[in-house]
Amino acid sequence: MTFKLKPFLSAATLALLLTGLSGGLYDAQAQKPKTPDLPPPLEAMRADGAELEYLGHSNGLDGWVAIQNGQQQYFYVPDHGQAFLMGLLFDRDGKAITIRQVQALRESGETDVLDSLVGVQPNPEASAESKETKREFRTPAEQLYYDLENSNWVPLGDPAAPVVYSFMDPQCPHCHQFMQDLRANYIDNGLIQLRVVPVGFKPETQAQAAFLLAASNPQERWYAHLDGDTTALPIKADINKQGVQRNLAVMQTWKLNVTPLSVYRDKQGQVKILQGRPESPMTLVNELP
Repeated sequence: MTFKLKPFLSAATLALLLTGLSGGLYDAQAQKPKTPDLPPPLEAMRADGAELEYLGHSNGLDGWVAIQNGQQQYFYVPDHGQAFLMGLLFDRDGKAITIRQVQALRESGETDVLDSLVGVQPNPEASAESKETKREFRTPAEQLYYDLENSNWVPLGDPAAPVVYSFMDPQCPHCHQFMQDLRANYIDNGLIQLRVVPVGFKPETQAQAAFLLAASNPQERWYAHLDGDTTALPIKADINKQGVQRNLAVMQTWKLNVTPLSVYRDKQGQVKILQGRPESPMTLVNELP
């Protein structure tokens, strides 16, 4: 029986978030593990023209990336081999293991298939001899960061402080808790510039998010809303929601369905993805440049 998985999803599918798993991240320096056999559906994809690369073993799961027609999907197969999961793999702290695995595989130099995966373009200043090694590329995480930079957001805090983007729904209680964690000690003290990307999963919250984007004093309005002022973000049925809909389109493109969800660069310049509210805001702050 032939299995086909179509259509392909976007560059960093979050169709399935894995929780409650323990164990370490993929170690690029560790001895290369033996590549396991593909389950029949993934083998069928290979027969249908997809290129598959092994990402490694983490948290009891063998990871694979499948590339076809310039698009990719990520799959994870449990040790028992009787099922497989599709989507990005996160550790218990909410950090994306899959992004680390993709980067480690590409840096290993054992395959060039990921060049097309991450959109590699030759460096125009590179010599003919070094064109194969000097590349400029955008990983899935970098593409997500780029999309957030070009979304509709509201800045909170010092413009010179390290930036954190965060999808937030005005009525999301976890977003409110996350904001209260950061507000006085980190945002107002100039340690973080939080760029709130307002979204809404209901018509009334979309209207509130749209009002926040249109307000001349968004930080004052947002803080008043957090403090319980029910008039700070009024629900206006006739308000233009195009900006919020664009933000929702970014979430839908990347299969994101959790708020708050934050994206930032760490001290090494690597893009990090954090879903939900961290146990300690210092965990986030200490990673910022």
